[in-house]
Amino acid sequence: MDLGLKGKTALVCASSRGLGRACAMALGREGVALTLVARTAVTLEATVKEIERETGVRAVAVAADIASAAGRQAALAACPEPDILINNAGGPPPGDFHDWERDDWIKALDANMLTPIELIKATVDSMIAKRFGRIVNITSSAVKAPIDILGLSNGARAGLTGFVAGIARKTVRHNVTINNLLPGPFETDRLRENMRVQADKAGRPVEEVTQERMAGNPAGRFGDPEEFGAACAFLCGQKSGFITGQNLLLDGGAFPGTL
Repeated sequence: MDLGLKGKTALVCASSRGLGRACAMALGREGVALTLVARTAVTLEATVKEIERETGVRAVAVAADIASAAGRQAALAACPEPDILINNAGGPPPGDFHDWERDDWIKALDANMLTPIELIKATVDSMIAKRFGRIVNITSSAVKAPIDILGLSNGARAGLTGFVAGIARKTVRHNVTINNLLPGPFETDRLRENMRVQADKAGRPVEEVTQERMAGNPAGRFGDPEEFGAACAFLCGQKSGFITGQNLLLDGGAFPGTL
């Protein structure tokens, strides 16, 4: 399926590994020129080279913390008027809300709510002027089904979801859509590390804990990041202009509700 994106440009945040990388790769395969942002230069450069080699598109690396003002400035200097914006940032650590201070909340809000809003603010007007824009925010399945130990993430990402619900109804008449992708368990380094931590705490083999977690999902497995990237690319396609303000849950059926 040709998504009609050849020649478009995309700014993809936190894209050296995991789901951000999968989104960048999927867009690259559609002929989208890429600007990739991540904190670790070595990993980022390796990803850029791999994407260029596999897809043939031009990819630019910006080694920066997108959650900082300086990081956003560097990203936007490299790609000031993207056709596509993929907002992504690592989630805050788990814990007990009794232990979180104001600074913990501000850090979570900066990374997972305010940074995406700042990037939308910086890019949406040029998208409107071109009458094409696709903004996809990678959030979390915890927006749909909150996880008690992820309170910082629950709160910050829910705030972003509420903001998007309003603005996405204003931009769509200009062929600029804003949607959220809510990942459940995907086979990423972050998930593997979480499995290791859980196994260590339980004093059990990590393979056993991992298999148990997979068996508990209706799909009987974890998601493949390539599947996530394909969903992201679809939302960015020319023919997806009637989809806006939506929260697409990719969790293998783990959420048990009907809505």
